Amino acid sequence: MDWQDWDWAIWTALGALLVVGELFSLDLILLMLATGAFAGAVTGAFTDSFVIQAIVALAVSVSMLAVVRPGLARRLHNGPEIQIGAEKLIGVQAVSTVEISAHKPGQLKLEGELWTAQPYDETLVIAAGTPVEVLEIRGATAYVHPLPELGTP
Repeated sequence: MDWQDWDWAIWTALGALLVVGELFSLDLILLMLATGAFAGAVTGAFTDSFVIQAIVALAVSVSMLAVVRPGLARRLHNGPEIQIGAEKLIGVQAVSTVEISAHKPGQLKLEGELWTAQPYDETLVIAAGTPVEVLEIRGATAYVHPLPELGTP
């Protein structure tokens, strides 16, 4: 037996090594090359010509990289932004229960928790019952700004 009887096994082993490498890189490039190697293995089962096997492996690899990988990578990498901690409170709306000013901080209930609140603009005084939006969190203080009401300029 010569190596041409085992070329399908060599292609399969190369594909398996590329799949294992993909597990470490997670870039989807080695997986596309592994698909080409497996195509070379299938071709090796039907022909003894290494040139034909290599051409098929190369064509399948390039096709996978050009056609399949971009869409697959976009689908896998475009997930929702995960916000944790105080970041998730930015943009949340609440209602001031007491008058809030830079000199007299008040409290708001944000996402079920009580937070110390001050106006983002230190010159503002926010009346009790005014709807506000959280613009920033500094330490344990939420800096808020009143929401515009309909009919006011």
